[in-house]
Amino acid sequence: MKFEDRTYIALDLGTSNILAYVAKQGIVYNEPSIMAYDNVSNALVALGTDAYNMIGKTHENIRMVVPIRDGVITDLEAAKEMLKNIFNKLKMANEWHKSVILLACPSEVTELERDALKQVAFNMGAEMVLVEEEVKMAALGAGINIELPKGHVVIDIGGGTTDIAIIASGDIIISKSIKVAGNFLDDEIKKYIRSEYNITIGDKTAETVKKDLGSLAKTKAEKSMSVFGRDIISGLPKEALITTDEIRNVLINAFSKITDLIIELMENTPPELAGDIVKNGFTICGGGSLITGIQEYFSSIFSVPVIISPNPLTGVVEGAKAFEKIVAVRMENGYYGKNGENVKQANNKSKYL
Repeated sequence: MKFEDRTYIALDLGTSNILAYVAKQGIVYNEPSIMAYDNVSNALVALGTDAYNMIGKTHENIRMVVPIRDGVITDLEAAKEMLKNIFNKLKMANEWHKSVILLACPSEVTELERDALKQVAFNMGAEMVLVEEEVKMAALGAGINIELPKGHVVIDIGGGTTDIAIIASGDIIISKSIKVAGNFLDDEIKKYIRSEYNITIGDKTAETVKKDLGSLAKTKAEKSMSVFGRDIISGLPKEALITTDEIRNVLINAFSKITDLIIELMENTPPELAGDIVKNGFTICGGGSLITGIQEYFSSIFSVPVIISPNPLTGVVEGAKAFEKIVAVRMENGYYGKNGENVKQANNKSKYL
């Protein structure tokens, strides 16, 4: 069967959101990667947006489960059930038959976990399942031609991890990952407000503060906002007024860990790629790229051009969409084995791109 006769489906398995793309249909699913279970019956109560809206508002018999946290699958069974329910919810069981599935996973997902997720897709009728790193797909989604022998630094700031990679000649040359991303920033904001104002706030409030006040460079109009939480001394509800300047200091302290990792990566970069990086600079992807002033922040530290992905929130799945053409050519040239494993040697990759 030719590639054109199969259905191409791509899944972005992110810490914060799960996105699904189906050829000729576009993005058909984009919801938070969270599930709610009944502790008594162990039945799935809610998934995606419905489960997200329950955060902080459940009773003791409901537990919230995030299958992928900090770039690692923390609950494999829940992750597998999530995949099944997403496609059952979309009533796409027929689309899986004889399909080619691309799973875009965080860099830290192990081979064992990848194989388990692939098996879920096979069990639902997929003919071939491919696994690629999110940062590679994010580069494609940002418009980078990764097939060219030119080095590009891609910084994908997601919900659980920040993945930094140098990509050239169709693949990742060197990469590093750190658990400093959206969730970590939320936690740092919660810690700051607790220490400075003796107030405990929830995850959703911290995320709102990050989105509304978060910045890495000073702006003309400094803002402030009221946050509400529980006083850690009296236990009563309490309000605090938080400013942009306060949150900026919190974020800069956190981002210093990312800059340290970039420096470490650059020190191990092959010399031939160094010149490309000076010219091409950094491309920043993921939800973290939406933080105000991030472009100026990295540019001032590394003195290179900094580009923000045009579609940071959907960039991975957009890249998976672009990867469809590469998959078609590779299949035609016998690059993949029966189950999607690479059968060609790494030094022959460029021939099939």
